[in-house]
Amino acid sequence: MTLDQLAEGQRATIESFIGDDSILQRLMEMGLLEGDEVEVVAFAPLGDPMEIRLRDYRLSLRRSEAARVRVSLLP
Repeated sequence: MTLDQLAEGQRATIESFIGDDSILQRLMEMGLLEGDEVEVVAFAPLGDPMEIRLRDYRLSLRRSEAARVRVSLLP
């Protein structure tokens, strides 16, 4: 499952990243790291971008960027 497939309010743990390029480097620089817990806060009215909560801050990602992050759902 990837981050873009989560619904609003769902929480997950980051497992891995898909690919190896500058977009993934930027995601890691923004603080997305393996093992971190994320929560989907909201989606823009047209569905893109999405807002996630990561540690103590919120981050907006395009769905195409979120699709590069593999996650596992938390109960």
